[in-house]
Amino acid sequence: MTVYIARPLPGTVGESRRVVHVFPLSAEGLAPERLTAYCGATFGRGELELLERPVGMPCVTCLRLAPTPGDADRPAIDR
Repeated sequence: MTVYIARPLPGTVGESRRVVHVFPLSAEGLAPERLTAYCGATFGRGELELLERPVGMPCVTCLRLAPTPGDADRPAIDR
């Protein structure tokens, strides 16, 4: 399972809610209309800043639920 990290763009949510979320990458590699993080937070296109490396405050729930290298086949959480 491939994942990527992103946070809401400035102005889309309050500063205290601009935490870094972990998202599963679909098998097709296509971005859906709405993206759902492992924590269940959803975002539309143009609402996220894709990050190349972890920076800023992480979403603790995403960190807890995201797969580790040993969980390569773990599916995304359904909410």
